[in-house]
Amino acid sequence: MDSFFNSIKEAASQFSKIKTPIRIISHLDTDGLSSASILIKTLTRLNKVFSLSIVKQLSPQVLNEFRNEEYENYVFLDLGSGHLKEINSVLKNRTIFILDHHVPQDYKTNFTQINPHLHKLDGNKEISGAGITYLFSKAINPENKDLAYLAILGAIGDVQEDKDGFTGLNKDILQDAVSSGLLEVKKGLRMFGSQTRPLYKVLQYSTDPYIPGITGYEDLAREFLNNLRIDPNKKLIHLSEEEIKNLVSAIIVQRMGSETDPEDVLGNIYILNDKEEASPTRDLKEFSTLLNACGRLNRPSLAIGTCLNDIKSYEKALEISQKYKEEIIKSLNWFYKNKDSKSVIETPDLTIINAEDNIKDTIIGTMTSMISKSNVYPPETILLSLAHTLDNNTKISIRISGFKANDVDLREVLSKITEKIGCPAGGHKFAAGSLIPQEKEQEFINIALESFKKQEKTVITT
Repeated sequence: MDSFFNSIKEAASQFSKIKTPIRIISHLDTDGLSSASILIKTLTRLNKVFSLSIVKQLSPQVLNEFRNEEYENYVFLDLGSGHLKEINSVLKNRTIFILDHHVPQDYKTNFTQINPHLHKLDGNKEISGAGITYLFSKAINPENKDLAYLAILGAIGDVQEDKDGFTGLNKDILQDAVSSGLLEVKKGLRMFGSQTRPLYKVLQYSTDPYIPGITGYEDLAREFLNNLRIDPNKKLIHLSEEEIKNLVSAIIVQRMGSETDPEDVLGNIYILNDKEEASPTRDLKEFSTLLNACGRLNRPSLAIGTCLNDIKSYEKALEISQKYKEEIIKSLNWFYKNKDSKSVIETPDLTIINAEDNIKDTIIGTMTSMISKSNVYPPETILLSLAHTLDNNTKISIRISGFKANDVDLREVLSKITEKIGCPAGGHKFAAGSLIPQEKEQEFINIALESFKKQEKTVITT
C-alpha cells in the first residue's frame, strides 16, 4: 500500500512541474468520464492548458491520430496499461502519464504509471480509474477532496460495489466524499430508478437484485404492488416507512427458494446532497447510467458537462439518456427475435451472439450484461457477443450468466481465444472485451467453439 501511495506522490510532483499544454485521453464509460471530469477540474484550478479526447479503445487507428500532434505531455485515464508497447511506439520522446486500474501489459517503459496491480492491489474491486485519478488529484492539492464523489461515481459505473458496500481504497475514498458533506450514504432497497421511475418499472427492470416472477414482467410487477396496496405509479422515494417495510418483506419472500440470497435487496444508496429530489443525478447509480448513456451514444462532452454542473449539458444528457433506453430496447428485441436463428449459436456452456451491424458496438456490452441477468441461459453459461464497428472491426463482449459471484476470470477466458488471432483482450474479471478485424470474425467464432468443446472433453475424462 505504501509503495502505491508513493507512486502517486511522485507522479503528482512530476506532473505539477509541467508548464506546457497537456493532452488527456480517457475512456468513454462512466469510469473514464468521471476520471476525465476529476482531472479537468484539477487542471482548471491550476490554470493549466489542456485538451481532451474520449475514446472507445486504444486501437492502432486511434493511437496513430496522436502521432503527429505537437503535445509534449500525454495523460491516459482508465486505459493505457494494456497498450504500453503500442503507446511507446507511437508517442516516442513524449512525457507519458498513465492512470489506470486494468491489468498492465508486461512491457518496460519510462512512462509514469499509477496502477494498483503493480503494487499487489486489486484493480477489479479495490479502486477504479476515477479513484486513481482522484488520489492523484488529491496529492496535487488536498483541497481537491471535494472531487471524491466523482471517484465513487466511477467505481459504481465499474460495478466495484459489493452487496455490503465498497472495500479497500474505494472505502477510504467514500469516507472522503461523505466527510466533504457532498455525499450521503443511506440503507435501503438497492434498486435502480428510485429517484425517477414509477415503482412498477423499478421492479420490472430490477436485475440486481433479481426478483423471480416479477423481473421482466410489467403486469406481474403491477399486480405484486396492488396486492400490497401500494400505488404502482408511486416512486420508491415517496413511499411511507410502512410501505417500504411491507415491500421489502414481500420481495424477500418472493426471492425465497431462488439461487439468490433473499436479503440481498438491502444495501447502500449513494445520494448527492446538492441535487434536487427526483433528479437523475441525485442517486449515484442513476447518475452513472446517465454518463454511460452519453458515452455509449458518442456524446461524452454532455456527460463531462453534467459532471461540471453545466445546466445545458445536463438537459441534453437527459435527452440522450432516453435515446439510450430506446437503443437498449431495440437491441434486446433483436436478440429475442433472432435467438433461434443462425445469428445465435447455443451450446451447453457457451452462447455466441453475432449481431453484426444490427446492434451498435457501444451497446453490445450492455445488452449482453442484461441477457446474462435475465435467466434466459443457465447459470455460468459464457456469453460472447459480437458487433461491427464503423471502422471495419468487430467489438467482442464477454459475460457470464447468473447472479452469484464465481471464480471465472472472463478476461482470461477471452484472452486465450483472441491471442490465437493476434489480438489482445482487456477489461476485468467480471466483464471483458476485445476488438478484432472483421475478416477474423469467423475464425474467432470457430476457435471459441473449439476451445469449449475441449473443455467439455476434459471434464468428461477427469
